[in-house]
Parts: sequence; structure tokens; C-alpha cells
Amino acid sequence: MGYSRRPSSGAGAGLVRRRDFLKRSLLMGAAASSSGALLSLSASHEAAQGQSDTPVRGGTFVAVGHQEVPTLSPGKAVGNVPLFVIYQLYDALIEVDENFEVQPALAESWEISDDGLTYTFKLREGVLFHDGEELTSEDVKYTYEFYGDPESGSTISGQAADIESIDTPDPYTVVFTLSQPNATFLRLTANNYYIVPKHYHEEVGEEVFETQPIGTGAFKLKEWRAAEFTELEAFDDYFRGRPNINILRQDIVPEASVRAIAMETGQADTMTWPPLIEDNLRFASDTENFTTFVSASLSVNHFPLNNNHPILSDKRVRQAMMYAFDRPRQIEDVQQGAATLATSNLSPSLMQWFEPLVTTYEYDPAKARELLEEAGWTIGSDGIREKDGQKLTFTCTTITGDQARRPQAEILQQQLLEVGIDMQLSEAPITAIQTGLRNNTIDASLYNWNYGGTNGDPDAPTTLSSDGRSN
Repeated sequence: MGYSRRPSSGAGAGLVRRRDFLKRSLLMGAAASSSGALLSLSASHEAAQGQSDTPVRGGTFVAVGHQEVPTLSPGKAVGNVPLFVIYQLYDALIEVDENFEVQPALAESWEISDDGLTYTFKLREGVLFHDGEELTSEDVKYTYEFYGDPESGSTISGQAADIESIDTPDPYTVVFTLSQPNATFLRLTANNYYIVPKHYHEEVGEEVFETQPIGTGAFKLKEWRAAEFTELEAFDDYFRGRPNINILRQDIVPEASVRAIAMETGQADTMTWPPLIEDNLRFASDTENFTTFVSASLSVNHFPLNNNHPILSDKRVRQAMMYAFDRPRQIEDVQQGAATLATSNLSPSLMQWFEPLVTTYEYDPAKARELLEEAGWTIGSDGIREKDGQKLTFTCTTITGDQARRPQAEILQQQLLEVGIDMQLSEAPITAIQTGLRNNTIDASLYNWNYGGTNGDPDAPTTLSSDGRSN
């Protein structure tokens, strides 16, 4: 569920003609990455937001997000709040609109060979970076080679794994040759690699670039404080025309209730992450100041688990947790019915790919206890199971200040305890959680993510493939 304050003349009026950034930001519906198995909860409901029909030049458009923006690098930013900024600073070769149709961006046209191994992109001429230098094919080649290298630390490096070579026969032509056909190359790879200027990035390095970025986007950086706000200003020479908004600002407001108040009082024009479910439902009816849309999102609420953990590595333990997890109660009590029970990594809103006839886990505590006994975990004197002197315990780390999902973890904690599993709860900033999951230093977490369906493609190489950086 999403909504926006109806813009008045000046402030918040006249959104830039570009990938509808607020709509996409909400549809992405993600805040962090996964590690190992998924303990599925539900597919949450979100929506796109509206915009003014009468553009007016000027003003400041304010969004509120729930987590910090730890990097401004297009190869490392993940989650709604950071990506809200990234989409404005950079452009990719192509983009996918709200109807999942592929549209030109930096590339005005492209051709795909009959064998699916060669992609030839013709770049627009006269596209400028924020420092006034013109975009060329060398910038594209440099971007793909840098962020396609796993050593760069990029979260999207796996999407370039099939690129065998990149040729630049002239300043406005880029030819990608793949080692094997890849049906996701156009919608995922060409759409997710945001182009950086070779001359600048090569000079300052990635560490500096993360804090002082230059792109071709509709907005350029004005000021950035990772845990406080990011402020962007319109780029006068944007190749699609200058944005009507002068300033685009995103404030970091961890408390969901405070974000809702900011919307009601006019301190914010939209949210890049929804508030508490009761506020979502309260805003569901149009009022004088708000237009509301309700739709099923692509994201799945889940608990990512570390499969390298000595306890969680046992499939029987993970299966027992699923049987001990009363997910319908979660939907009814915590999300007040505004969700659909998940049966796989794909949202049921992806009707063309969604398959309901898969293995499901009904709420069955007796089955959970049976699996744990089979795995050798017996009840101790304190009610916690143990094996070989080790307690059946692990820690779930939730995002600091996440009032919306913390209750979900608390209910699961109670339900797991009923079958002898001790799930401790802790909190940490999202950046620490993402780093810990990728480095196998965090046992489990809780958030929602898109595991397939993004940009109209069911594949999820970044999160579900063996070499996916966010797996």
C-alpha cells in the first residue's frame, strides 16, 4: 500500500519525465539482502503513487525513508531508501517502465543477434555527466568491467558473469559478447548497471566516488549525510530536459509513526518505505490531501537464514521452524489481513510465473517436534533443546527502529520456543546486517525482498544464484 500527498503549486509539483522514481521505489519493496534459506512469512501489499497533472517549475520535494543511505555507488546500493537516490543520480542503457516494458535510456536503440550472444547498443549523442563531460562508449565499458569484477565488492557483479567481451567500435556504439545466451541480460543486467564517468571514477577511485558521485541523472548531489538526509538538486543539462523540481530531498526517519505524521502535516510529500500497517490502512481511503493506490507487491516478508551456521545448516531444523511458524496468525494479528500467505519466493501478483502447486508448510508444531527429535535435538531441563552439549539457539537481528516488523520476530520467537528452539532478538543498522549476512557473521534477520519478478523477469540471480553477491 502506498500513497502520496497531492502536490501543491511549487513544492513537490511536476515530477521529472523519467522512470517514475517514486512508483519504482515503492514497487521494489526491498530493504536488505538474503543469506541462505528463506523462512517465508507473506507477500506484503504496497502500491505506486500519483503525481500532479500540471507541472510547475520550482520547489522542494521531500520523501521520508526508514534507513540510512550508506553509499552513493550504483554498484553497491541496495534497498528502497538508497535506490531512491541512485535512480536520480544515474541512468542505465535501458530501463523498464511500470508496465514491465523495456524503454530506451542512455541507449537509443539496440540489436540482439539471432544466437542471443551479441547485444549491440547505440548510445544517444550529447548526453552529459554532471561535470559537463560527454558520455561515450568507453564510460559504458569501464562501468561494466569495474562493477562486473567481484573484487569491486559490487552487489551486481554476478549479473555480468556471462559477458565475454565488450567492444567499443566508435564513441556511441557498445557491443557485448556473451559466453552463453542469457535471457535476463536486457531486463536485469543492462537495466541495473548505472553508468559512471570513466575519467572521474578512474581518477578518484571507488571509495571517494561513493561519497562524491557524478552521473548522468536528472539530479546531482548537493549534500549527503548517510544517517540523516540526502539532498539533490536539478541537473540543468539533463538529456531529457531539466526536472521541474528544484530540490529532491530524502530525510531518514526510522520511526514509522513519525513518518506518518510527516505526511499528514505536510512535512513530507511521499515515503520510500511505508509506515505501520494501521497507518497504511487508515490512509487507504482518499482524502483531500492524499491519493491512495492499493496493489500486491513483488516482495516477500521473510527471515533470511545463514546456512553456514552449525545449527541452521541442518535442513530438518529449518523445516521444523517452518512447521512451528503460525504464519496465518502473523498475517491476521500483525499485518491485519493486508498480506497473502507466501508459498515460494515469487509473489502471487506475478501471475504469469506464479505456481501455487509447490511444497507448503502448514502450521504443525507436532511435526516440528518430530523433525527436531529426528535431528537429535532433545528437550533440556529449561525447555530448550540441546545436542552434544550445545543449546538449540541462534540470534535474529532486526533493523534498528523497525517498528513494523519487530512484532513479527517477537511472535516467531514465542512460537519457536514452544517447540524448544531459542531465538534471541537483537537490533542493528541495516548496513551492519547486510555486511554480516554476506560475511556469515549474522545468524538470521527479518525484512522483505524481491526474489524474482523485478523488471518483469522471474529470475533472481543477485539473491538466489550460487554466486549472487546478495545470497
